[in-house]
Amino acid sequence: MSAILEPLPKLSAHNEQIIQNLKNYVNPAESLADFEQKYPRNKLAAVSIILFEKDGVLRVVLTTRSKKLRAHPGQTALPGGKCEPLDQSFVATALRESNEECGLDPQSPSLQYLTQLPPFLSQWKLIVIPVVFLCTDPALIDTLSPCADEVDCIFSHPLEAILEPSLANGESLSEKGGENWPYSEDLYNITDSTWTQIRNTVYRMHRFRTSASPVKGLTSDILIMTAEIAFGKETTYTRYAPGQVTSEQMSLWAIEDYLKDGFVASAKPVGLNGQILHSREEESTR
Repeated sequence: MSAILEPLPKLSAHNEQIIQNLKNYVNPAESLADFEQKYPRNKLAAVSIILFEKDGVLRVVLTTRSKKLRAHPGQTALPGGKCEPLDQSFVATALRESNEECGLDPQSPSLQYLTQLPPFLSQWKLIVIPVVFLCTDPALIDTLSPCADEVDCIFSHPLEAILEPSLANGESLSEKGGENWPYSEDLYNITDSTWTQIRNTVYRMHRFRTSASPVKGLTSDILIMTAEIAFGKETTYTRYAPGQVTSEQMSLWAIEDYLKDGFVASAKPVGLNGQILHSREEESTR
């Protein structure tokens, strides 16, 4: 999919400005501009943040991972996965994985690219690139179908409720005290912990009650940044634990650790602009 920004579709006036904020976003993480040249290809991934308007509310598409999976079974995720050798960009990775997991048509004229966010680091040192799309036809969302081997269900959640959890009160939420929300709080829960595998950094786990599995962990971190950019405001709760560093800093640490261990990437890296990067020697022969 081309990253050319086309005119906005017909949206409510409120949501038109929100989408424009995302279209105008410029990734400020210059210190990570060449991270894909330094980090192993099998530790790079991309996810799709698919936004759409329903009843005047901007919503985000989410999945519940299959309980048959070895990694993160039953947890909420954004459609996406690891980069593969034939992927020409992070956008291509996000769209391919969204097609495999949800049946999303990557060629649909109703799917509009908006922007890419800075890299996020998972607890297991996977660097994830979020790619933001707008679905201009909600009927396309109705055609999504979960891949039985990977996804148990597909659902959506109001994006603004990630900043202000009380906005989810109008949703048909999972049972309080049940499997999907065993917490005492009504809508939002946090715990702070230490990530020993990432320089003993402090990490705050955010959990949001939804109509299905809770939004938490890396998915919540990505959506918090997305919502802050889109709505131009901060969370109604305290975003970071005392002493917690940003995801950008954690990504830098992960790269430094790999370089310290003498790792040299052998796979063709994917550039932030969606192009395959080549060495100077390769460029001279092209």
